[in-house]
Amino acid sequence: MADAAPQSLQNHVRYDPLFHFFLLPVFATAVVWSIVRAVRDPHPDAWALVVFCIAILILGFKTRLYALKVQTRVIRLEERLRLHEILTDPLRARIPQLREDQLVALRFASDAECPILVQQILEKDMTKAEIKKAIQNWRADFFRV
Repeated sequence: MADAAPQSLQNHVRYDPLFHFFLLPVFATAVVWSIVRAVRDPHPDAWALVVFCIAILILGFKTRLYALKVQTRVIRLEERLRLHEILTDPLRARIPQLREDQLVALRFASDAECPILVQQILEKDMTKAEIKKAIQNWRADFFRV
């Protein structure tokens, strides 16, 4: 990813164009369209189509959420291993105190600033948004789902 723009707090959110800008709008439109048709012509088949379209929309969301959950678990593991390597003993022993969302946000912090940031997180119980704002040297993550 050498040609990619440097990642930062402002541009780190990632969209999957096929999912976010095609599948979801198509599925949502199908749900609305099927409801309108069922209301105008209340027939059992029309309502079956409504149920089917809603099921397809839910399937789309659940598929995305499953992938994100697996990704979060992998990031959590990677960050615990990374922190175990770069933190000294007093902080290393406190790694289990970090919440999942805090570990996920820490993936953007450089190795150099992680110890100070972990200390702040543990003292102030920072949110993921606060952690991301506190990062000075952004470590890009171009492999997210």
